[in-house]
Amino acid sequence: MPFKEIVKSGANRLSSGVSRIPFGWRIVVGALGWLILISGLHYRFNLENEKRDTVNIGYMPVIANLACPLLDDATRTGKGVRFCSTKFASFAELAEAIRNDHIQAAFMIAPLAIVLRHQGEDVKIVAIGNRHESTLVVRKDLNAKVFADLAGKTLAVPMRYSGHYIGIRQMIEKHSLYEPIQVVEMNPPDMASALASGSLDAYFVGEPFAAKTVKNGNASVLFYVENIWENFICNLLLVKHEFIESNPELVKILVQGTGRAGIWAKNNVKAAARIAADYWNQPVDLIEYALTTPKNRIVFDHFVPKKDEIQRIADLMVRFDLLKSNNIAGLVEDRFAREADLQGISDLKSILCPSPGDSEILDEK
Repeated sequence: MPFKEIVKSGANRLSSGVSRIPFGWRIVVGALGWLILISGLHYRFNLENEKRDTVNIGYMPVIANLACPLLDDATRTGKGVRFCSTKFASFAELAEAIRNDHIQAAFMIAPLAIVLRHQGEDVKIVAIGNRHESTLVVRKDLNAKVFADLAGKTLAVPMRYSGHYIGIRQMIEKHSLYEPIQVVEMNPPDMASALASGSLDAYFVGEPFAAKTVKNGNASVLFYVENIWENFICNLLLVKHEFIESNPELVKILVQGTGRAGIWAKNNVKAAARIAADYWNQPVDLIEYALTTPKNRIVFDHFVPKKDEIQRIADLMVRFDLLKSNNIAGLVEDRFAREADLQGISDLKSILCPSPGDSEILDEK
């Protein structure tokens, strides 16, 4: 008998006999009926889901992490692995989620990944997110033209364990400001409203959070991150060593899909913006603006993690008292990104299947 008919038949039998049951027992019978129904639903859904391996990926809704919603959207239907994205409101929550194995992978702000490693988490950097997507914006009424104009002002960064904070510290050091900038930590989704209310004078963050205040006229661009830090790493893809050991083929597909998603997005900006807008609950035109302003700004295909780049971040973290040691031994795992096949990218689904061999893997998973 079909599942729906079983539920319907059971409900009819319960209702027909309920009037003959004492009140106390009705509660017991009702509870048992509810338990049977919920158990049946769980059995049904779990039976369906067990046909597909699922990788839960946490991320913040910034362009560096555009691959996350694209991978989710590409695997919503069909066979093979399901990449399920979970949007977080803060990087601190994201770090706790991967620390406690609530997710299997995380698109995380780079310095925080180093901190997790130093805290004893056996995490691995397996890919880098899209680059050159962070912007420093300033309240328009300040008429700031150069960095020194921020002396004595309040500037927000996502957190002190961020490349944005490190970049600001380098700029403060370079310009020897006569009056210190007050640098505060703030979750990216809150920055635009804080600047609009006058609580902030400026903020430095990944897009599209900066573009939001530029488009609505509240802020102007002081500089783009690539003006002060070429090949800046905002976010990177982090997994635990244990997950690599137990699921190397899933990690291979995830990393390869991340690289291929970036190339697909570069050639399909409007389509990528529409998908991201749905996941991020942001206007399509805002995301498209952030992806294209200035033109050809975003670097989509430089996703292989390099030890020297991560080492530079660790060195700067020690310099600015964010770490006691610059040791990053074992943190970078580049083999999946180096071996990624970037050929044959056409529609969104193709970001997962570059070759017949991988197609077979996906079907088996």
